[in-house]
Amino acid sequence: MPNLLHDLALSIGIAWLLGIVAQALRQPPLLAYLLGGFIIGPSALGWLKEVESVEAISELGLLFLLFMVGLEIDLKKIASAGPSITVTAISQILGGFLLGLGLFSLAGFPLGTNHRWDALYLAVACAMSSTVIIVKVLYDRRELDTLAGRLTLGVLVIQDLFAILFLAVQPSLEHLRPQILLASLLRVIVLIAVALAISRYLLPRIFHRVARLPELVLVGAIAWCFGVGELADQLSLSREMGALIAGVAISTFPYALDVTAKVTSLRDFFVTLFFVGLGLQMKVPTGNTVLLGLGITVFTVLSRFVATFTPLFRMKFGLRTSLLPSIYLGQISEFSLVVVALGAARGHLSDTTQGAVALAFVFLALASTLAMTYSDSLVRRMIVIFQRVGIKDLDSPSLQGHDPGKHGDAPSILLLGFYRTASSLLAAVTTDASDILPQLAVIDFNPLVHTRLRQRGIRAIYGDISQRETLIHAGIQSARIIICTVPDSLLKGTTNLRLVRQLRALNPEAAIFAPAETLGAVKELEEAGASFVSLGRVDEAETLFRAVRATQAGFLKEFRDIVTHRHDVSAEVVE
Repeated sequence: MPNLLHDLALSIGIAWLLGIVAQALRQPPLLAYLLGGFIIGPSALGWLKEVESVEAISELGLLFLLFMVGLEIDLKKIASAGPSITVTAISQILGGFLLGLGLFSLAGFPLGTNHRWDALYLAVACAMSSTVIIVKVLYDRRELDTLAGRLTLGVLVIQDLFAILFLAVQPSLEHLRPQILLASLLRVIVLIAVALAISRYLLPRIFHRVARLPELVLVGAIAWCFGVGELADQLSLSREMGALIAGVAISTFPYALDVTAKVTSLRDFFVTLFFVGLGLQMKVPTGNTVLLGLGITVFTVLSRFVATFTPLFRMKFGLRTSLLPSIYLGQISEFSLVVVALGAARGHLSDTTQGAVALAFVFLALASTLAMTYSDSLVRRMIVIFQRVGIKDLDSPSLQGHDPGKHGDAPSILLLGFYRTASSLLAAVTTDASDILPQLAVIDFNPLVHTRLRQRGIRAIYGDISQRETLIHAGIQSARIIICTVPDSLLKGTTNLRLVRQLRALNPEAAIFAPAETLGAVKELEEAGASFVSLGRVDEAETLFRAVRATQAGFLKEFRDIVTHRHDVSAEVVE
């Protein structure tokens, strides 16, 4: 026992210290945990005295990780996401998997020979992307709610469902006969049915009774996770799959958020040990391992591009929106490490293959974090290359159906970007000044907004407002009013200050409206040539002040109805 406590303290300590370094270098902490396990493990310094015990305890982290992944899978959202996410996800997963299976089997990796399935595990590992890395970077860049962000998150969710299917057949890989697969499928159905039935009819009552005792909520969630895991084991399925289904079963119920909040800290502790445990298993990489890791890295990047960009572009999402998810999804998932570790424990693949996947995870985590950070400039350069080889974007007349410059007279009012302010402004115009609509046009590179505005008879021009050519093509020189609606925190490739200066150089006579996020920015924008600068917090304060006055006068309901009506009209513009 003293040795085990020593090893746990050492594992957590090295993970914490290297995690601080990773944070300073803006890298995922998972890399630090893997490196920490490798450093203190038997292949390097050999400081641990009971490696097997630490690895056994770290497996608890795997169960908690899968349980939390299941909690984050919302089947209702997947069903309501529409065909774009579903088609993209199926294309990316199956396309990447089949490409990998073909390539790695042709390269000589075993596929069912001598009880080895290296090619299959490599294909599965390369088909999944890292939820942790993607969500962290997109959250920091405020891009989770962008179109590309939502598409990426939708693909990640369906990747998790793909993982469930693979975990279902993993125990039967050595006996892949139709009757065996059918029996495995039936066991999975039984497990899911039992878990859903209990979570639907029994768990809500139990959690409702113990809701005022946080420790019982926590213990109940853990008991549910391990209980479904044990049921899966009794059905000859994996405990890991049971933990995942346990999370999915309660993901859509009201108490799921409370469970998530209470289990998160416990999960983080054990997940840290899990990745340290993976690091303990890593060997000093040989030349072959490094070469294979580099090969997996290159294949993952190329296959992700082919399998993700192609369906999005064919569905007319435009070059930018098709390229961004291809970049965002360009890693190997931490869940891939889990799958490979489980396969290695069953003897399905070699240590060299497992080590190469871990190296590829590290290479891709570093490269993709950098690529996502500079994705805007990277995408702009790629768009130029695509257009030079003849691949047309949505601003091409043949793809738009007509040339925006030939859509009647040139617009006299231009909205640059279609953020929330532009939506509300169009709602006000539609309600109170519909005669202005024929004079107005919106420039934006969101293809969904572009399509929906056109369906409502509002002129829309596809393009990047940070590009001078886009502004000239839209007829910026002849506009009388130019309205910038996107705050600096969300602008890509420019700022409102640079944009106003460029607009003023292209059109010295127009009235230019621009938003500011600070009082200091107001003066800078006015000096750059802005005719009017809006400050969002001042406008919000004015609305609140009017609400207070309406309350004092006894007209709050009427005032609220007016504001609500404008919100409803604003929503209709883009839905």
